[in-house]
Amino acid sequence: MDQQLIEKILVALDVGSGAEALKLAAALRGAVGGFKIGSRLFTAEGPAIVRALTEKGDRVFLDLKFHDIPNTVAAAVSASVQLGVWMLNVHAGGGTTMMRAAKDAAAEAAATHGVAAPLVIAVTVLTSMNQAALRETGVVIDLMDQVLRLAELTKEAGLDGVVASPKETSAIRARFGSGFTIVTPGIRGGAAAAGNDDQERTMSPDQALAAGASYLVVGRPIIAAADPRQAAEAIAESLPTSP
Repeated sequence: MDQQLIEKILVALDVGSGAEALKLAAALRGAVGGFKIGSRLFTAEGPAIVRALTEKGDRVFLDLKFHDIPNTVAAAVSASVQLGVWMLNVHAGGGTTMMRAAKDAAAEAAATHGVAAPLVIAVTVLTSMNQAALRETGVVIDLMDQVLRLAELTKEAGLDGVVASPKETSAIRARFGSGFTIVTPGIRGGAAAAGNDDQERTMSPDQALAAGASYLVVGRPIIAAADPRQAAEAIAESLPTSP
């Protein structure tokens, strides 16, 4: 199996306990490129679950979507760096000053503690949202235009990339080039067979990678499978070798 393709798969450990998360990680280690820890697991288990994975050498994407005043976000990012995370995110809606504070804090904390600085990326529009949901928030422009607008702010702020649905990936890649990281949730269908649940803008793993995604975040199609490792391997095998 192509190791470069395996590295592109990040498994969302969206489970309720550290024990369950560690069991999944042990079963999947070597078959995926890393693990995403989001609000559910972090709220249940705190920083200890992050350390438990990073100390085993796992790449951890800390998906807490920081969105606050710049000083508060900077402090949270500094604390995340000390946990050894490989990637973390903020909300692009917090604006360029907040995003720059996050990026600067990551670099400063990494230098202070002698570790590699994590990738710092920004969430554009949640994959659970459609045009109507976006309009409810007072944003009346086209959803694609809003994603590109926020991606532009992210680039201007000096961040490494964005989180966006696979539906917007090709447009982001075309505008910002190969060096811009695009992390893509909303992976459904194909080898990631599962219901869409609350996801609105989805694609299959092979389609998302072909569209230009750097990393695919896959949750339920893997963690809810009867054999999570087999499900992860099937997704890796379905990916195009030359995206």
